[in-house]
Amino acid sequence: MRHDIELDAEGTTLRGWLYVPDGAHGPAPTVVMSHGYSAVKELFLDAFAEVFAEAGMCALVYDNRCLGASDGEPRQEIDPWAQVRDYRHAITYAGTRPEVDRDRIGVWGSSYSGGHVLVVGAIDRRVKCVVAQVPLISGHENARRLVRADLLAPTREMFDADREARYRGEPPAMLPVVAPEGEPCALPTADSYEWFTTSGAERAPSWLNECTLRSVEMFWEYEPGTYLPWISPTPLLMVVAAGDHLTVSDLAIGAFEQAREPKRLELLPGGHFDAYVADFERSSGAARDWFVQHLFQELLAYH
Repeated sequence: MRHDIELDAEGTTLRGWLYVPDGAHGPAPTVVMSHGYSAVKELFLDAFAEVFAEAGMCALVYDNRCLGASDGEPRQEIDPWAQVRDYRHAITYAGTRPEVDRDRIGVWGSSYSGGHVLVVGAIDRRVKCVVAQVPLISGHENARRLVRADLLAPTREMFDADREARYRGEPPAMLPVVAPEGEPCALPTADSYEWFTTSGAERAPSWLNECTLRSVEMFWEYEPGTYLPWISPTPLLMVVAAGDHLTVSDLAIGAFEQAREPKRLELLPGGHFDAYVADFERSSGAARDWFVQHLFQELLAYH
């Protein structure tokens, strides 16, 4: 069963869904979930949540602030540290729900939020299990994979000009999230453009193809992979797509070595967005099994 929910993130209302397993008796282990860069919950998060609910878990899904159904200004701002804090607000909110076992909460994230859950798993010990799907590891390194070397300095000049304009009281500069090859955008890969402009248009009419320019600057500055060694002893599953050239697979596989046990690496055959579609059964099944293994195992031991 799916319920609409609203939660207070220190003055900003985040909206989403709470999935409760059919026939649940008493509080259940729960997975807290949000989406990646600019994406909204209708872009396949419902499918993952249904898999978790069918396995006996609640799933709390919400739109990130400034996006989709959630409040927040400026609209289409993607601030990674604000989103990390909102994961923690969502965990707090989950603990107030009678359907949720507050001692058995896991976090799931994908792409940008796959990086967020690495941070949250390291700093918030209320989290008992982490699944990071096709995660961003290093904004610095990733930017240098996505942006030609000769364009780095001009892009930084754009960041500086935008900062000066905002200081003068002007609104933040905007740019597309995705665009045809060769045109400026935040996620300059062909599969990003295809996925967002097909799935986004079909499944998620609330998704908008724009973000603030400073969202890209914050992306470049964000280093969630540095938190990997500190997640332990919380169990970590990292789901990596071998053909990923958005949050590139070699960075993720290399970073996985920095995590300590208990951990597991699930390697999907496809690209970044195949984790949601072509490789969905494998990606969702691996996450489900990891949560069941650790949240239910600890539940049995607890009781």
